[in-house]
Amino acid sequence: MPRFHWEDFKPGSVETYGPRPVTREEIIAFAAEYDPQPMHLDEDAGRGTLLGGLAASGWHSCAILMRMSCDWFMLDSSSQGSPGIEEVRWLRPLRAGDSITLRRTVVDSRASKSKPALGITKFKYELVNQAGEVVTTLVCTIMFGRREPAAAGASA
Repeated sequence: MPRFHWEDFKPGSVETYGPRPVTREEIIAFAAEYDPQPMHLDEDAGRGTLLGGLAASGWHSCAILMRMSCDWFMLDSSSQGSPGIEEVRWLRPLRAGDSITLRRTVVDSRASKSKPALGITKFKYELVNQAGEVVTTLVCTIMFGRREPAAAGASA
């Protein structure tokens, strides 16, 4: 049985996970496979851009965020998936040698009107580097099973 259900995500609650180190090798490997722009593959090429050096792809930062979310709570939850991401922002370069934490804030949470066994929770995720700077933000909604779906259906 999953540890986390919809009822566990109260608006305003904040959790922090990590830290997780970021390596040069993983930045280059991800870029080579999924985003082979020069600033993600080569330090010299990166210096000639606004990034000022080798930096992870923004999509790599999103993948890291998802992995941290899965490792710290999602895989032990009643998650039923997501209808999508509302917003993603890449605010600062993610660099080799950074040590990042994931901050998860519950923005909103409500019971589903059409599916009483589900609850809908909106999260704001922030990847924060070792200097306390927010690198990436992502806002999304996730559907979770309710702890007591029979009672939820009876009260709907």
